[in-house]
Amino acid sequence: MMTTVDNDLLIATLDRLKLTAIRDQLDSLLDEAARSKMTLREALAFLVSREIARRDERRISMSSKLAQFPFVRELDGFDFEAQPSVDRGQIRELATCRWIAHGDTVLFLGPPGTGKTHLAVNLGREAIRQNYNVQFVTAATLVAMLAKAHNDATLDKQLTILSRPKLLIIDELGYLPFEANAAHLFFQLVSRRYEKGSILITSNRSVGEWGSVFGDPVVATAILDRLLHHSTVITIRGDSYRLREKRRSGLLQKAGTTLETNETANQ
Repeated sequence: MMTTVDNDLLIATLDRLKLTAIRDQLDSLLDEAARSKMTLREALAFLVSREIARRDERRISMSSKLAQFPFVRELDGFDFEAQPSVDRGQIRELATCRWIAHGDTVLFLGPPGTGKTHLAVNLGREAIRQNYNVQFVTAATLVAMLAKAHNDATLDKQLTILSRPKLLIIDELGYLPFEANAAHLFFQLVSRRYEKGSILITSNRSVGEWGSVFGDPVVATAILDRLLHHSTVITIRGDSYRLREKRRSGLLQKAGTTLETNETANQ
């Protein structure tokens, strides 16, 4: 026996069940189901899949904001041809996030502008898609946070907060040297997360130079001992993307020509 469905009541029911994606697109979704001649079971699965897709989209958007990524980058946008030292297959494997499930570490090492942060953000967003919580922070900001917490006698609380994300991304380690005592604070964070939460670090320094970065070779060795125990280290070799674009536009060549002209005039 067929009964007439009150559209307003149906909308109110979907709203009560918080099925907002189905509610907002109800007419178009039902029209699509009818055009495709779906069975009731197929139509129900179709409607539910759209609801899940909307919720995933919102979750990813919110989690990405909480992660505090500096920009939005997708893995498909990375130019592997421009950086042949980066193994596409290895990055795809990392994008499965199995290393995060195991609490492992990833290090991206290489000169500035070679795509380290781009890849870090890529993997962070992939982790969010797979329902892992992520936090992105620069090394300078992280050290400042730890130092302030130490001075305020709230270090344990801050370390607990930083231990919560399943993936902690620390960007630009080595660009600025650590101040006194900062290496010890960083060591405490690494120790707190060791084999419990994953860390991804980008750095312009090889691991052999980390003693000078931390200002204490002994502490640097202890940090590396934990980071490298279960790790993937990817060294990127190549030109800076930014400098390459400048060369293509002729800016670097023009600057060099101007400099050469000035030097000749001064002789």
